[in-house]
Amino acid sequence: MRAAIVAAAVAFIISLFGTPVAVRVFTALKAGQPIRSLGLASNEGKRGTPAMGGVVFIVATVVAYVAGHLTLTTLPDGQIAQVKPTMTALVLLGLFVFCGAVGFVDDYLKVRRRNSDGLSAKGKLLGQAIIGTGFGIAALYVASANGQTVASEHISFIRDISWLNVGKVGSVIVFVFVITAMSNGVNLTDGLDGLATGASTLVLGAYALIGYWQYRHWCADETYARANDYCYQVRDPLEIAMIAAAAAGACVGFLWWNTSPARIFMGDVGALGLGALIGGLAVATRTTLLSILIGGLFFIITVTWVIQIVSYRTTGRRVFRMVPLHHHFELAGWSEANIVVRFWIVAGVCAAVGLGLFYSDFLAVVG
Repeated sequence: MRAAIVAAAVAFIISLFGTPVAVRVFTALKAGQPIRSLGLASNEGKRGTPAMGGVVFIVATVVAYVAGHLTLTTLPDGQIAQVKPTMTALVLLGLFVFCGAVGFVDDYLKVRRRNSDGLSAKGKLLGQAIIGTGFGIAALYVASANGQTVASEHISFIRDISWLNVGKVGSVIVFVFVITAMSNGVNLTDGLDGLATGASTLVLGAYALIGYWQYRHWCADETYARANDYCYQVRDPLEIAMIAAAAAGACVGFLWWNTSPARIFMGDVGALGLGALIGGLAVATRTTLLSILIGGLFFIITVTWVIQIVSYRTTGRRVFRMVPLHHHFELAGWSEANIVVRFWIVAGVCAAVGLGLFYSDFLAVVG
């Protein structure tokens, strides 16, 4: 637990004090976010606000992981723990950094062209698919000494569903889908000051708790496994908890400057990176289907966006005033602050219910 706390604290401090530096740097570089008015009150006065703020919390998370990992180097018995990063860390942080890089290219093109047209939708999906495939192969085919892989050949809910074995190739496809869907879900949510940042913090916090709980009831812990019938077949759960806690801490530090009125936006570099990390956490903790509930706000916003697109293209009618969903409520007269806080509440309730289901499964087995 100490490592996760250290990682979260380091990430928070770096993000809190690094974000205003990024504001000054991006402002000097004239890297302001191009804004389309679209008749939305929330867009007034935001033109020129620097984007690409996600770079700060991505860097903060990676540095914090190193700091947290260093706290593991000396074990209580004086032995030296493994210093090099685990495959789990390489997959999770790799998804965070490389999907963030796709978003960075998108943000850079928007700034350079001085309009809201960055990478095409196909271009972003292609980048996400390539990155997801690469790390999906690593997650499925690179095993630890005891044969454990980061991802599983089974579809998972709270743990692997034994009868839903899709094989290695099928699992890579599922991996790519989860990463792409969650990445774009967070990106769609990122439309109001602090909305995606706060919601992501809640989801990441939930995964930090899940990772730590799995570490305390880990099948690889022979002492625990011999004494108990129930344990979690996952790889490197403490690393999972540490990375999730670091990312959550980094988001909280960033939120100080990103909340209304935002001094900086996370941009696609932050949104795509965060979504990919959350998707990776879901796969690594064997909670792929449960992530639909834990990240319920992202799911709702994505589904309503799909409903709107399908309805308009098939019938010519709109179900909502505007999508993503938060803009529908803006046009209904809700203030930006009300929307953000209420959506945070929805995100928090979804994460809490997801954690409740996760824990209730444990109680059902051991109780």
